[in-house]
Amino acid sequence: MPRLNIPTRDEAPETTHGVLDAIGKQLGFMPNGYRLMASSPAVLTGVTGLQRELSKTLDATTRHYISLAVSEVNACAYCVSAHSHVAGTFGKMPAAEIALAREGSSSDPKRAAAAQFAKRVTETRGKVTDADLASVRDAGYTDPQIIEIIALSVQFLLTNFINNVAETEIDFPESEATVA
Repeated sequence: MPRLNIPTRDEAPETTHGVLDAIGKQLGFMPNGYRLMASSPAVLTGVTGLQRELSKTLDATTRHYISLAVSEVNACAYCVSAHSHVAGTFGKMPAAEIALAREGSSSDPKRAAAAQFAKRVTETRGKVTDADLASVRDAGYTDPQIIEIIALSVQFLLTNFINNVAETEIDFPESEATVA
């Protein structure tokens, strides 16, 4: 049972209904995580605004790898399940690649570098080593792209923390347990 109230769409502040409806249309249902954030219109608007802007960075598949690597580090069962479902259903990522992404890896070396760097950013709270930076640069990422990887990591960290605190009920197909 969630530790924070998750309003229904109609219980959520009216100013959030448009955003919730758009998310529901896109995914085919209104996820608990978004309804939870709708308790605070500022949080829902801030998170979805950040998501919208960062969806213009890198490519969708690389963003899936980052979301899964960060969510796994944070042991966010809700987000791992959500991102696994979205990556597999909409991103057409095979299960084996989803498993690699959760480890901070990929069969594609460039994506592996992005996922590993996001994992390191999360694990070290941003205090990555020179070797970590060299590795992501050697894979072909520019400094602006490295900043985007960091920002994406923080975006996923934010929703991981919200869902971990709330113990949000998983309403996506459940993934295997995360490693803390």
